[in-house]
Amino acid sequence: MALFDQVNEDIKAAMKARDKVRLETLRNIKKVFLEAKTAPGSDGELNDDQALKIIQKLAKQGKEAADTFVKANRQDLADGELAQVKVLEDYLPKALSAEEIEAIVKEIIAETGAQGMKDMGKVMGIASKKMAGQADGGIIAGIVKKLLA
Repeated sequence: MALFDQVNEDIKAAMKARDKVRLETLRNIKKVFLEAKTAPGSDGELNDDQALKIIQKLAKQGKEAADTFVKANRQDLADGELAQVKVLEDYLPKALSAEEIEAIVKEIIAETGAQGMKDMGKVMGIASKKMAGQADGGIIAGIVKKLLA
């Protein structure tokens, strides 16, 4: 089942369960999905890779908002954001650990024959595609820099 269809089904389930946080989060996901489908230059379709990127972006924004609320001493608002992030993370693939990322990057470096920092772009391109949705780009970049230095 496509991610878009899964979100629609989960909206119905959340309505029946009267789960307000889940329902609000799922409706927001659906809204952003529909905006992406109807955006200028879009073909009117939303594949699962695009949907995953959208959900990742929403989760990252939610975490950043929660951090901002904590700094402003508004733990109540931070808790609300983190509850929504938890719902978003249900749709994301399991995140890779730093050790798993490092092992994958080492494989890529061996395959490409990367020698130093001048090859970082080549390694990052492959690594980003291979670990899409499973690791943050900043973490991948840090590990690639460390291994190529």
